[in-house]
Amino acid sequence: MEPKTINKQPLITPVLAWFMVAMVLANTAGSMQGMLLPLYIANLGASITQVGLVFTLSNIVPLVLQVFGGWFSDNYGRLRAVAIGSIGGVLGHLILPYATHWGWVLLGLSVGSIARSMVGPSFSAFIAEQSSEENRGRVYGITDTMFMIIQVVGPPLGGLLVSRFDFRLMLLVSAFLYTLAALLRVRMARTAGRQERETSQELTWRSLKSSVTIMFGMLVSGGLITWVFITDGVRDTAFHISETLFPLYLEGAGGLSASEIGWLGSLFGLSMMATTIPAGWLSDKLGERVLIIAGFIIDAGAVFLFSYWAHDFISFAAVWSMFGLGVGLQSPAYNSLVSKAVPENMRGMAFGLFWTSLGLISLPAPYIGAALWERFTPQVPFTITAVMALLAVIPVFLKFKLPEKKVEESSS
Repeated sequence: MEPKTINKQPLITPVLAWFMVAMVLANTAGSMQGMLLPLYIANLGASITQVGLVFTLSNIVPLVLQVFGGWFSDNYGRLRAVAIGSIGGVLGHLILPYATHWGWVLLGLSVGSIARSMVGPSFSAFIAEQSSEENRGRVYGITDTMFMIIQVVGPPLGGLLVSRFDFRLMLLVSAFLYTLAALLRVRMARTAGRQERETSQELTWRSLKSSVTIMFGMLVSGGLITWVFITDGVRDTAFHISETLFPLYLEGAGGLSASEIGWLGSLFGLSMMATTIPAGWLSDKLGERVLIIAGFIIDAGAVFLFSYWAHDFISFAAVWSMFGLGVGLQSPAYNSLVSKAVPENMRGMAFGLFWTSLGLISLPAPYIGAALWERFTPQVPFTITAVMALLAVIPVFLKFKLPEKKVEESSS
């Protein structure tokens, strides 16, 4: 009788549904800015290199805080960590509309990174706790699809507000949406987070030191965690070399307006939404490695096409749809793999560690990409991104295998 009861439970629990509503609100606010923020910084007088510098320096805060945020989440509770981190997100969003110099944007992004450092590790760990190992890929696929609403709604809304009005109004609307999400998160922490308060552990230096020591041991062991960390760092470095340059290239070389750039972001979201649920199902059936390799190959092809073939809105739209397909294949698989490879009581720190790999390995990437653009040609940073994505396939194919015990448990 017990297995039947488990099967009748919904893949998305009520508390997870409300959790995702708050995530969608908060990240719609962020996605409104995403592809337009480099243009905003340039409008404030920054050069291409300074645009890259802003995004490089703003990653220092997550570099320092994300492992701490993961440990805090493991011991104090997922919902409570998300609520506390959201306070920094509200402050960061409120700074951006009133920036008079690109240095203020740097400050706003750095303060807002407090939220990313606390929410990011809790997000993936909370979803893992709301699922079983047998259906984890599917749950991540569904939540990724829900999350991608942000990409469908946010960029075109942001582009429309900038085209019809200005950057300040767009950023004010973004701050309003994020504040609503923060209020919902605080309410959840006070209600659904009651159980977390009962099971929370004391936050001590000894506890932090012990958790860091255990994770560091897993990281340098040469096993799956080591290779996921390395590959994740290569992936982040590759795409952060080019990420902040995409909108500048689309506006300059492609001649696209802010509104058209926003619609490209929406197409990315639609493509990813159409992919993540079947990708999660395939991840459970075929294994995470297959989906991750396919995603790398597709995204590498998309970057090549972006820089050497696309020239108008239609061709850029095709490329952005490819990007969405590649990321949609990888996202549920990556999250599922990490959640299975680490102990349950350390998932927050594990996800914080992998998010920190973005800072450790890819911290200078935006600045390097911008410098390559100015010193050589705009195509150079995009070409490097594509080549690195293809090379990442090799360690994924050779090393992304769960220990035999994990394989047996997930199939039983």
